[in-house]
Amino acid sequence: MPLMLPAQKQADAAFAQHARKMYSTLYVLSEMYVDTVNAKALTDKAIDAMIKELDPHSDYMTAEELAEMNEPLQGGFDGIGISFNMMNDTLFVVEVIVGGPSEKVGLQAGDRIMKVDGENIAGVKMSSKEVMKRLKGPKGTEVTISVKRRGQQDLIDFVIVRDKIPMYSLDASFMLDKNIAYIKISRFGATTMDEYHQAFKELQAQGMKHLILDLQSNGGGYMSTAIDLADEFLTAGKCIVYTEGLHSPRQQANASAKGAFEEGNLVVLIDEFSASSSEIVSGAVQDWDRGLIVGRRSFGKGLVQRMLPLGDGTVIKLTVSRYHTPSGRCIQKPYDAGDEAYAKDLVDRYNRGEMISADSIHFPDSLKYHTLTKHRVVYGGGGIMPDVFVPMDTTRFTPLHRLLVNRGVLNRYCLNYVDDHRSELKNA
Repeated sequence: MPLMLPAQKQADAAFAQHARKMYSTLYVLSEMYVDTVNAKALTDKAIDAMIKELDPHSDYMTAEELAEMNEPLQGGFDGIGISFNMMNDTLFVVEVIVGGPSEKVGLQAGDRIMKVDGENIAGVKMSSKEVMKRLKGPKGTEVTISVKRRGQQDLIDFVIVRDKIPMYSLDASFMLDKNIAYIKISRFGATTMDEYHQAFKELQAQGMKHLILDLQSNGGGYMSTAIDLADEFLTAGKCIVYTEGLHSPRQQANASAKGAFEEGNLVVLIDEFSASSSEIVSGAVQDWDRGLIVGRRSFGKGLVQRMLPLGDGTVIKLTVSRYHTPSGRCIQKPYDAGDEAYAKDLVDRYNRGEMISADSIHFPDSLKYHTLTKHRVVYGGGGIMPDVFVPMDTTRFTPLHRLLVNRGVLNRYCLNYVDDHRSELKNA
């Protein structure tokens, strides 16, 4: 349904005056400006500018942008089932998804896609986003791609029938030893809990007694999924999270009695890219002293957005409340210095030495809270601070490694190696 202006706001004199001012401005521009004006474009820009004044996570979006944002969380998309890299304006197939439509017709890693439906996409400086638009499409539709393959003089044409391509949110699950299991979750999507339950059952059958849950670089997703995951670890009745805003009364989510892992030792891994839903889970585990949080301070996104359709396909993604951990912490980091400072926060943390030493992190006493069972000191106002700090591995990326990556040397070498040793790799 289109978003309707609430009656109480219409009755408010100040609000009505502002609305008339906006309408009058658009009317005057449309009726009196020297040239023809695009009323829709002006309206879109005005709304976008208003929303940008609020906070870094509110947004004005087209239907296409909304679909693109939701796609990774919905468990899959319609496409041809490949991952690719653009190098020197040429699309290189990096991976062909097993069982996907591209594998079925014989597409291989290392193939260079030169044309899509007869349109040349090589050497024309086409962005990855534009390429994706041409490769994706409704399930059951066909797309013809022309491929250059090492050892073949002519292009090879493949007619591929698009299909549903799954996007999994659980990246790994295995036993570290006879008692300790490891599960890595990359996002909180529509299929996350189904994937988690399947992995959990398999690990239980292998003797799992303790769990390491890896939420590093997990940027969030559906809040309801985060609540369901936290519910697995907490006993019935315990608060998982609550939300509250000026126009949004407090809503609290409590743990049910269905948790399947309420007693074993639990460790949750986080880092500076763990955000939103990841912070809901780690915050609840920490506040109830249910397990240890290990890693580095999380991102610090504690704002809750609601999608408000405007009737023409556009939507406002509006922050309507803040979420709080069970102890009352709001872990949203400050954003009053503007979007640029907000975007640079992680760089500033690195420059201050926070990624290397926990001693570089300082919180004012006003942000001090206590856990609910052991009454340990924890802090709000800027992410979840781990119980055990693990510094960034600065040996992982050397200046030489960054140079090689930026110039595409490693990717080119790997692709050429696969081309030269394809038969050996297949038989390995």
